[in-house]
Amino acid sequence: MVRKFLVLAVLLTSSAWAQQNAPSPATSPTATKDSSGEANDRPSGSDQSDSESSPDPSSAPGGTSKPGAKITPPRSDRVSVSDIPATPGQSSSKDTQVDLSAPDNDAKAHPQSSTAVANAEAEALSGGVTEFRTWDPHKASKDVEVGDFYFKRKNYRAAEERYRDALRYKDNDAIATIRLAVCLEKLGILDDARVEYESYLKILPHGPQAGEAQRALDRLKAQTVAAKPGH
Repeated sequence: MVRKFLVLAVLLTSSAWAQQNAPSPATSPTATKDSSGEANDRPSGSDQSDSESSPDPSSAPGGTSKPGAKITPPRSDRVSVSDIPATPGQSSSKDTQVDLSAPDNDAKAHPQSSTAVANAEAEALSGGVTEFRTWDPHKASKDVEVGDFYFKRKNYRAAEERYRDALRYKDNDAIATIRLAVCLEKLGILDDARVEYESYLKILPHGPQAGEAQRALDRLKAQTVAAKPGH
């Protein structure tokens, strides 16, 4: 009889303790599953947006973040218009305005600059700019061949023009230089002929026609001396 009484007392005590510690239905956790399929115990009354409104645990007081904390950039829809500067920034595009005005005191520091610019503009408008030709040894060689054709037919004026064209395409060409010198001597333009003979000796001091050029210079020098009055 005593044993039955003790068992009944233990059962009543256990039932009372279980009723006292049972969770309420409003706060009882409900087993939910996230997108990965794992169970996630959340209170049934909680909202997913709480994670956005809750403060970042990695942020320290005073606006500074803790070392190693992940900093999330602000959302574009939360940027205030007042934070955007009113003046436009410098652009890297081709439409960027560049200040081309002269520096301060430029007229005093360079008083002749305006005159030089005006002279250059006037020369360009008047057609005084020298024509530039590209380096083309092949065309120079062809001009020498045509010049030789005219020279053999004693058309020295046409030969001179083709030798000069060859030197425009290939300056300091030794063959065109020596043949132009001979052609000018034939035409009686002795001063220009002497200049071309000297140019050949500068290009090829020991070239195959260096002796011919030196003899021509001596001959022209003798002719100049003989042409002077009193000789």
